[in-house]
Amino acid sequence: MSEPRTIDEIPTPALLLDLDAFEENLRGLAQHCRQRNIAFRPHAKSHKCPEIARRQIASGAIGISVATVDEAEAMARAGLSGLLLTSPIVESGKIESMVALVRSGIDAMLAVGHGWEVDMLADVAGRLGLPVPVLIDLDVGDRRTGALPGQPAVALAQRIAEHRSLRLQGLQAYAGHASHVVGYQTRKTASLKAISQALETRELLMKRGFAVPILSVGSTGTCDIDSEIPGVTELQCGSYLFMDLGYRHIGGANSDRFESFRFSLTVLTTVVSAEHSDRVTVDAGIKAFATDTPQKPEAVHRPGLVLTWVGDEFGIVTATDGGDLPRLGERLRFLVPHCDPTVNLYDRLYVMREQTVADVWKITARRRADS
Repeated sequence: MSEPRTIDEIPTPALLLDLDAFEENLRGLAQHCRQRNIAFRPHAKSHKCPEIARRQIASGAIGISVATVDEAEAMARAGLSGLLLTSPIVESGKIESMVALVRSGIDAMLAVGHGWEVDMLADVAGRLGLPVPVLIDLDVGDRRTGALPGQPAVALAQRIAEHRSLRLQGLQAYAGHASHVVGYQTRKTASLKAISQALETRELLMKRGFAVPILSVGSTGTCDIDSEIPGVTELQCGSYLFMDLGYRHIGGANSDRFESFRFSLTVLTTVVSAEHSDRVTVDAGIKAFATDTPQKPEAVHRPGLVLTWVGDEFGIVTATDGGDLPRLGERLRFLVPHCDPTVNLYDRLYVMREQTVADVWKITARRRADS
């Protein structure tokens, strides 16, 4: 079966990427960072796609952040480097996999937040005779992973220094709890409070003689805030490429909507039933959209059409304010509530230049290579 050439030939449900909006978002963050003399290492957990990562590097990124070992291996197989594993790993097999990447010549770092993880990583790296670069992962308010700021982080740095197979490169301070705070000023206050803990910890480390060349922070929701903080060296934004309704909801510096980047990601659906006067059914349910946020998918260029899921494979579309419902067989594109986990539901992205399929990009890092 040949690949579809136009939007009308794409089997639904399908994940679409508006190439014009995507390229504008690529340029937008790159230009923002250049103007502020700050680096960016965008997060692949949003897209899990080496083709996208290549374009991020080409736009000026110094590397790629990854959330899982599978993502790191997928990026490495694609020839990408400058990798940062931002999540902790405490399983020996995963640690061996990451050390193997470093041994193969891939420029890769790991964020570590606990002494046990440090010792396990040092043992594997030491047996292979490798110096592995690491960042200290700080918990600056997420209460999820990482060492506590201040003296606990200093103690972890001292533990890292005890191992000749590890090389401390700096700090990671991801403030995910600030990313979706509604209201720009409230979000700014939350992010500044979080990052100030990282800056204070960096000062403590430097006073103890540790070099801290990297302070890696940031999300799409706070990129315009964090890039203005002296001492921050790089941003980890990921969703900026796609955008979603969750980000639109938080509001921007000059509006009640976050509009720093354009929507480029949509889900294409088909109306498969139209028997009722107040609703139609499309072929996209909870297997087609992430369902973890209160926002519901909204139809592109069809104001008032909203989708709610009624099963694994089906969604119900209703019209507000007396809008017209679509017909049987009609196709609808929907903005997604949460881009990252929505992308993880698909194997491919149909890359669109208007109504034409310009390319098909595989989402290779959503599963293990041997599965």
